[in-house]
Amino acid sequence: MASMSILILRHATVGDTVVDVAITDGAITDVGHDLVAAADAADAVDVIDLTGHVLAPAAVEPHTHLDKAFLANVVPNPSGVLGGAIAAMREAYERFDVTDTARRAVAAITMFARNGATTIRTHVDVTEAGGLEPLRAVLEARDACRAVADVEIVALCGFPVLGPLGVDQRALLGEAMDMGADLVGGCPHLEQEATEHGRRAVTEMLVGIAAERGVGLDLHTDETLDPEMLCLLDLVDAVANGFSGPVTASHCVSLSVQEHRRQREIADAVAGAGIGIVALPQTNLYLQGRATSQLVPRAITPIAILLQAGVAVAAGQDNVQDPFNPIGRADPLETASLLVAAAHVSPDVAYELVSDGGRQVLGRGRVAVEPGSPADLVAVRASSMREAIAMAPGDRRVFRHGVELD
Repeated sequence: MASMSILILRHATVGDTVVDVAITDGAITDVGHDLVAAADAADAVDVIDLTGHVLAPAAVEPHTHLDKAFLANVVPNPSGVLGGAIAAMREAYERFDVTDTARRAVAAITMFARNGATTIRTHVDVTEAGGLEPLRAVLEARDACRAVADVEIVALCGFPVLGPLGVDQRALLGEAMDMGADLVGGCPHLEQEATEHGRRAVTEMLVGIAAERGVGLDLHTDETLDPEMLCLLDLVDAVANGFSGPVTASHCVSLSVQEHRRQREIADAVAGAGIGIVALPQTNLYLQGRATSQLVPRAITPIAILLQAGVAVAAGQDNVQDPFNPIGRADPLETASLLVAAAHVSPDVAYELVSDGGRQVLGRGRVAVEPGSPADLVAVRASSMREAIAMAPGDRRVFRHGVELD
């Protein structure tokens, strides 16, 4: 019998216990004690000592914008509001070529991966102002980073989408899908001068385009504290008409300002439609609620109610130091910390939302520190996940398909 090459992660803290974890061919084959001594003498065994490290499933970044990363210094947004950020980017597109955007995207992917997020979904602007260069750049960055992360691209359709004014925008979206974007995206709540009926039509159009292409859909949805804006229900209705692909609604901020009973009704409808929700605490806390000086809302979708209804929920970084958010470390532990403080979830639930919650929303298989699981793992120097989230130490070891990243 041919010998096997086995990697043993020794003395790792998993939950409340310290164990050894054996990995072969990219999968976990055993979890126990003294696995080095128990290894077959004929096998090639490599050992990594993880004493003092908590070991957990690698994180997932379910929603970011790699094309905009690290623009905060050169594309300011003095107003600090969503509209100001959109206007700032519209005026700045022509200043950045494919090479520059790809360089920044590679830097962001690398930072996410080193911090433990080896699966990334990014939205990339597909607009008349910016054209297809941002997408070309991120496709280039994805190819350059295949060894460290799996990057999925959403073509973020600009606006307007409807009618004669949207002809060129719709054509650009089609070209973006032809170029290699994986999912259809858009922002129905931002459709210029659209009525409620018009916003519903945008949602239906984007769902229809995704259906024609046979791909999934991830829409920026209700990124506002306006209680009258509920495009999420339009998405529920559009999906119920027969769309069979995976569907994600990101942000869903206005759901947080609905009456409690209404939140539960909508959460039940979202669960029934099979729509995943991505909460984006840092960017929404930064952009939303600026017009209010008393009882300032937290601008985070109601995570607990969604989870209670059985909705697949994830949480992500969103913007990394750009006009929409001047901070951000591309670190899932930063996102988890914000969830604990601002969304009142426990540290364990917070980490679930930035790891396997993301896998569920993205339609990926579960990862766990148990035999049979893919060996996509992160080890953080800490005694517990709570401490890891609290301290966010830079001392991390990341394993993708059982191979440690450099």
